[in-house]
Parts: sequence; C-alpha cells; structure tokens
Amino acid sequence: MSAHTHDHIDWADRLTQLRTADALDANALSAIARRLVAALPPTPTIVDLGCGAGGMSTHFARALATHGGGTLVLVDATPELLAEAEKSVRAAVDTASNSAGAADVQAARGDVVGTGSAGRRPAPDDRVDGGSTNAASGAVEVRAVRGDLADAGLPGSLPAADLVWASRVVHHLPDQQEAVGTVAAVAKAGGLVALAEGGLDFRCLPWDLGVGRPGLEDRLLAAQAEWFIGMREGIEGAVAMPYGWSVALERAGLTDVDSFGALVHHPAPGPAMLADYVVHRVARIFEFGGEYLTPDDRETLTSLLDPNSPHHLAARRDLYLTGAKTVHCGRRP
Repeated sequence: MSAHTHDHIDWADRLTQLRTADALDANALSAIARRLVAALPPTPTIVDLGCGAGGMSTHFARALATHGGGTLVLVDATPELLAEAEKSVRAAVDTASNSAGAADVQAARGDVVGTGSAGRRPAPDDRVDGGSTNAASGAVEVRAVRGDLADAGLPGSLPAADLVWASRVVHHLPDQQEAVGTVAAVAKAGGLVALAEGGLDFRCLPWDLGVGRPGLEDRLLAAQAEWFIGMREGIEGAVAMPYGWSVALERAGLTDVDSFGALVHHPAPGPAMLADYVVHRVARIFEFGGEYLTPDDRETLTSLLDPNSPHHLAARRDLYLTGAKTVHCGRRP
C-alpha cells in the first residue's frame, strides 16, 4: 500500500478506475463546478479536499478560467493521486489559457436539480500557505498539498477558501462529524462548504442477465452496503454519525444549509469505456462483498466476469450507467 489510509483501501491501486469514473461523471461534475463557481466572488480560492485523481478539480479550473481566474488548491493524503491530480489540472489550465473561452464552450452540459445555498460573497481573510492567493485576470493558480482530512491541524496549512469541496472522502474517516468540522474550518468567513456524499447508487445491469436469478444488481448493492458497514467498523477509532449530512453541516456551525443533485446518465450501449468500467465495478463489489452473497450468485458472478464465458459482461451491449450525486452546501458565518 502506497500510503496509510484510515479505511485500509489502497487508493493508488484504484487510479485507473478513478480516472474512468471521473470521465463518466464529467457531465455532472462540470455542471456542479459551474454552479458553485458562479456563486463565488472574483478571483476566488477553491480548496479540493481529498481531490483523488483530480476529476472535479479539472472542472473547477475550467470554470475559474472563464470567470476571471482564481486559485485552486489540491489536497490528498495519497501521493500518487495528488501527483495525478496536479498533472491533470495543470493540463486543463494550460488548455484553457491557450484557447480562451474554449473550455466553457466545450464543457459537457449536465442536469442539475434542486436548490443550493444562495451565493453570498465571503469576507476577506489574509491566511495563506506561502504563495500568492491573487491570480492575474483569467489566470488559475494551482497548488498541491499533501494532507490528511483526519488531521485537525490541516486548516492551518491551507489558505482560507471561498469554496471548500470534499467529495466522498468524509465517510472514509474515523470521526465523520469532526471531519466535517475540519472541512468547515478551511472556509473563510462567508465561504461556501460543499460536500458530495450520499446520492443514488449507480445502476448498470439489466434486471435479467440470462444467467442466474434475475435481480442480481439489487443483491450486489445490498452486499456492498454490508461491506460498507464492516469497512466503517474496521476503521480504528470510528465514531458513529446517526444523522444525515445536512445535520452534520449544521452541527459544524454552518448556515444556509441546503442541497442539490446532479444526474449521471449513460444509456446503453454507452461510451466505449463503459463496459470495462462496469466489469471493474462489479468485480470490486464481488471482491469486497462476496461473502454476503449466496453461492448461486457467486457462481453467476464468476461466469459474468470470466472473459472466456459466453456470459462475460464486457460482451454485452445493454450495459448502462445511471445514478445521481448529491451536494450538501452551507456557509461559514
């Protein structure tokens, strides 16, 4: 394992899968980034906590480039992911710089539903991490900082942010409520905090696959939920959070708490990368949650994942991907 993780998952080993997921989520992520950046003051500072392979940060970079520029800070505890994120984001910034306005025109449109926190300009704050926080007009400054969101001292090493983004990282930490408080502490007064957590589980399989009992995906998702419970129980010092994310934001002292959703939808047969993504996704759930499945379902999955089987998932043309991301927002008073 490349770096210590609280959930005992080797995230560096998942780099290829994370890149593919970012590509399939691009429409939704682009729409979310544009919506959030539109609510920020001129030349804002955005901090992406747990940036992963940089999928969301590339969309923040493009949105900043078309809104007068700003500063984007990437934070992750896994060095391989942080390096990949910085490379991807700098490439997106270079593309935007070389083709003024092209990134905004080319950004894929996404479907966003619901309401989010109203855009209210944050108060100024001079706390920085050693570099200038003021980008030239239209320019996007990119910084990479290795850091662990479970470290309560992390906010002191980061610039005060107009927007703090954390996507699907808090639920991997021992004390989720404490982590939400740390996320909130990175925001400057009046700054916006946005957590992407929960949402609707992705679905990708037909109900009847022609092998095994119909409804396999429902049982896979149930097995994944059982694995998740065990994953949380296996985190050293894990603390229960028996309430929803909106309450967690309120308990962290945030105001104007609200949420909105973004649809991820690739109807069959989907883009070329979809089949490999589905095979990898099903294999991962089988690997971690197989003990919660019946012997018959495990036999079915073995056939579905065997490249030499006539039932191999990658050979199907009826795979799809549908789900939704939920973004919970609040402002630091």
